[in-house]
Amino acid sequence: MQFQLMASMMCADYGNLEREVNDLDEGGIDSFHIDIMDGRYVPNFAMSLNDMNYIARASKKPLDVHLMIEHPNNRIHLFLNRLRKGDTVYIHPEAEYHPSATLQSIIDAGMIPGIAVNPGTSVEMVMEMLRIVKRVLVMSVNPGNAGQMYLPYVGKKITKLLSLKEDMGFEIYWDGACSADKILEYAPKGVKGFVLGTTLLFGQDRPYGETLKKIRNLQF
Repeated sequence: MQFQLMASMMCADYGNLEREVNDLDEGGIDSFHIDIMDGRYVPNFAMSLNDMNYIARASKKPLDVHLMIEHPNNRIHLFLNRLRKGDTVYIHPEAEYHPSATLQSIIDAGMIPGIAVNPGTSVEMVMEMLRIVKRVLVMSVNPGNAGQMYLPYVGKKITKLLSLKEDMGFEIYWDGACSADKILEYAPKGVKGFVLGTTLLFGQDRPYGETLKKIRNLQF
């Protein structure tokens, strides 16, 4: 069973960021998940352009940039000018007047377009966006803070998205409270990747490579 594992870098040790990136890279992480928060769309501030720039320079692994900001189209060039072709950029459709225009800017820059879907956002609300994007990041917690509890009704949303993904041409990724039992349940159903934070990856008192190998060897 092949699935992707992404490191939620807002959970990393910023006193040793170079070591964190190197250890995750050498340990076999598939990509680095970058949470950008503006304190307006979500009630928190997280990573910055400088953090993103450093990680992009420190590793050749892809970046998954999750923009939790209001009106991302006003500032999308700040990110696209610093990313590499093939990196992923997610926006929240509710945060933009015309999300399709922002997604087109991402496509034109050679990036992978994605949307992040909040727990309270229905599939029907983003249906037209599903025809444009290549990745759908399903939030199993309300965005803005690490360490939250899984909201069980999100499972039904994932089931609905799984029934649409082949016809509409997108892949599904999980973000928030990602535990081993969620990977065991949803990877076989077709969820492509999982963002790992404090539940499985960070603060586990073992080398990242050992943790990632253990996750990949889960029995299905």
